[in-house]
Amino acid sequence: MSRFDGRAADPASYRDRRSEGAFGGGTRAFAPPSKADAAAAAAQAELDGLPRFEKNFYVEVPSVAGMTVEEVEAYRRRREITVEGNDVPKPVRDFRDVGFPEYVLQEITKAGFVEPTPIQSQGWPMALKGRDLIGIAETGSGKTLSYLLPAIVHVNAQPILAPGDGPIVLVLAPTRELAVQIQQETTKFGASSKIKSTCIYGGVPKGPQVRDLQKGVEIIIATPGRLIDMIESHHTNLRRVTYLVLDEADRMLDMGFEPQIKKIVSQIRPDRQTLYWSATWPKEVEQLARNFLFDPYKVIIGSEELKANHAISQHVEILSESQKYNKLVNLLEDIMDGSRILIFMDTKKGCDQITRQLRMDGWPALSIHGDKSQAERDWVLSEFKSGKSPIMTATDVAARGLDVKDVKYVINYDFPGSLEDYVHRIGRTGRAGATGTAYTFFTAANARFAKDLINILVEAGQKVSPELANMGRGAPPPSLGHRDRYRGHGSGRSWS
Repeated sequence: MSRFDGRAADPASYRDRRSEGAFGGGTRAFAPPSKADAAAAAAQAELDGLPRFEKNFYVEVPSVAGMTVEEVEAYRRRREITVEGNDVPKPVRDFRDVGFPEYVLQEITKAGFVEPTPIQSQGWPMALKGRDLIGIAETGSGKTLSYLLPAIVHVNAQPILAPGDGPIVLVLAPTRELAVQIQQETTKFGASSKIKSTCIYGGVPKGPQVRDLQKGVEIIIATPGRLIDMIESHHTNLRRVTYLVLDEADRMLDMGFEPQIKKIVSQIRPDRQTLYWSATWPKEVEQLARNFLFDPYKVIIGSEELKANHAISQHVEILSESQKYNKLVNLLEDIMDGSRILIFMDTKKGCDQITRQLRMDGWPALSIHGDKSQAERDWVLSEFKSGKSPIMTATDVAARGLDVKDVKYVINYDFPGSLEDYVHRIGRTGRAGATGTAYTFFTAANARFAKDLINILVEAGQKVSPELANMGRGAPPPSLGHRDRYRGHGSGRSWS
């Protein structure tokens, strides 16, 4: 029997387990060492009356303990894993090496997973040890389960919820779509533990969400704004939160959520465990992490430098704004084979206009953006996922967290406002080991991004057109006549 399987023995807890030391075994300091004693005392006072909790669950199995330093280094090199921090645990190479309880392993087997992804291989031991964690990995890398499965183990170790208690685990996400996707995974993997979860986000009536909170839930997945609304309305509280996840932290900062994040975190006990996930590591993200984490592990998959998934074939075409629609239609005629095609626009208005035009021209397209009601967004996603409408236009609301299997093509009709968003947009294809193709329309107005875009293309082994190379060197964009043909560089076929 797994050491996590004694849940039924004590009706007052998720598992028959009690903390053996002070809050979390003393693995977290309540105030940074540089603070005055008064600050430390104040932080300690915040914990008075709060239940003790346990957060270190990791026991290294013999097969992992027996790995030599050379074997560990070789494994990390092969899987592009870089680690930082004190007392970093060795990576695990098999699901059974982690020490997950049998009920979790059964769900992993049912899902058909073959081996841990790189972020899971190194992230699971780190998270199970109860330490704060920074994880940097590209989208589609399996990071959701990297924090979700340890969260389930964490919940199962805590005293059961009492009436009026808030959640034990809080996951903050930037968008409704990502939050819903995380909850779907939570429901699937938490069902065997009878762990209750809910998704809190704006744009829909509050009633069903309030009812979930009133019944009591162990895990809340939330967007910041609606969560603050629920807290201020006294529908929930964060006093029981001992496991905090910030998912897509870079995106939350891009969307201006930093004040809301700080407000939320200020209401969570300081000896919590915090897991901080980001696909990129700009200075703003690093600074926010410094405010919230203590002595964290850091695991990087690949590089901290911005780069695209190498399984995606990238094609960039320079053209004028007036040429875009005809080029889009020509491209769709070339690639349309019933596969899912995701087209990104900069604006909601542009999204609707292009969708209407495509439908008038006989293309099965639907659109999704922030002005759509949640019911309509859910319906559009359902139609897209099922293949009934294989073409979906979207603003950046769908660039992160949208997990649709078998998106074969991504088209950047408008180039995004940052290279980070470019990488995330094209990352909607080529997921979970599959290959994909991204096409990007690049205009003179985008010239300032040319040099950095070239770096991303070169790093991923993609061909760079002479026109884009010239723009990267500061040359003016080529004169684009209406008779230009649309060529996919390196694809060996015309787009027109």
